[in-house]
Amino acid sequence: MNYHVMTLFPEMIETTLGYSITGRAMAKGVIELDAVNIRDYSQNKTKHVDDYIYGGGSGMLMQAEPVWLCYKDIIKKIGRSNVRTLYMSPQGRTFDQSMAKALSHNDDIIFLCGHYEGIDERAIELINPVHISLGDFILTGGELASIVMMDAITRLIPGALGSDDSATYETFYNGLLEYPQYTRPPVYEGLKVPDVLLSGNHKLIEKWRLEKSLERTKELRPDLYKKHHSQFGDIMVE
Repeated sequence: MNYHVMTLFPEMIETTLGYSITGRAMAKGVIELDAVNIRDYSQNKTKHVDDYIYGGGSGMLMQAEPVWLCYKDIIKKIGRSNVRTLYMSPQGRTFDQSMAKALSHNDDIIFLCGHYEGIDERAIELINPVHISLGDFILTGGELASIVMMDAITRLIPGALGSDDSATYETFYNGLLEYPQYTRPPVYEGLKVPDVLLSGNHKLIEKWRLEKSLERTKELRPDLYKKHHSQFGDIMVE
């Protein structure tokens, strides 16, 4: 997987992804990161990339030209035009696990990160990206959103995790929240690890985990429970 991030703050992207699972995935060659500074494509002496908004309004807007030139250069380096391009925008579809899974099958993804009050609409029209949101709130820029998405996508790419089974049993697999988990010691502050997890009976353990996932999903995310619980047959939460 090759990530190409159009940003005014490439160091922010590079530094954050250099840690933990994404950092190890880069070291193993599972993913590659190209954080491209949009400012490098400014055609003026001061290298500014923003200007006042036509029609009035507070704040500054990123200009179309450096964004468009940056995008064209990335497409040229990739060598093809049918690349998945995502624009981090609160107006977009909300990112979720199913989207992360679908995106994990791409060879190249371009992330367009706006800043200030956003990007001149003409650049958006020329690039024609898919608008993606993390939720109904505003961030200072698209960098944090792109980092979150790359982390979620990378976890689903074979070879990124220590065990390829790790991503299979995490929250939202099969649409449910994850079951409770425990480690040593078996008793802490009077609280015991459930006996079934110490039994060695893997069939009972899997049944217990599914039951707890259903219970937790019904309690915390009834919307998900209503949508997915019927696929698990007679293991129901009353």
